[in-house]
Amino acid sequence: MDNTIPAALIGIVLLAVLALMLRSWRARTRRDAALAAGYPLPGPDTADTVLATAEAFYVATTREGRQLERLNIRGLGFRARALITVTRNGVLLDLVGENPVFIPMGAITGLEDATWTIDRAVETGGLLLLRWRVQPHADAAGQVVDSYFRILDPTDRARVSASIRTEAAGALHPAAHDESEA
Repeated sequence: MDNTIPAALIGIVLLAVLALMLRSWRARTRRDAALAAGYPLPGPDTADTVLATAEAFYVATTREGRQLERLNIRGLGFRARALITVTRNGVLLDLVGENPVFIPMGAITGLEDATWTIDRAVETGGLLLLRWRVQPHADAAGQVVDSYFRILDPTDRARVSASIRTEAAGALHPAAHDESEA
C-alpha cells in the first residue's frame, strides 16, 4: 500500500497548523507592542540597597486576573531562568537572554501566591504572582499585569516576598485570585 498520499496530507495539515500558530503569535506581538517591559533602569548615580535576591524560573506575564492570556511584551514573552533582585527602589528582573526589566515599588500593586498560570500548574502556592502597572505609553494607559515566578528555595522566596511587602506596603492589596478555575 502506498503511504505517499496520507503522508502528504499529514504534512500539509502540520504546515497549516504551524502557519496559524505563527500568524497568532505575530498578531499577539502587534497587540502588545504598546506595552513596555518595565521602567527605565535607575542610573549608576542612584545608590540603592539590595534587600533580597533569588534565582527563579520566570513563567509568564498575563493580563491582570487572566491567567490564560499570555502577553508578548518584549523581554517578558518567553519562559526563562531569572534572577530577581529586590531593592528599596524596586524589583529588577534579569531574565537569561533578555535585557533587565525594572519595576519600581510604586508600580507594584499586589503580591500573592498562585498555583497555576498558562502552561504551568504546581503545588498550592508554588508560584509567586507579582502584580504591577506597566509604564504608561501613548497607546496604553498603565495597564495592570501579573508576572509569575517559581522560586525554588523557600528561604529566598520568603526574603523576596517580605522585602517587596515591606517596601511597597502602601500600594499592595490582596487581589481576588480564583484558583477554582483550574
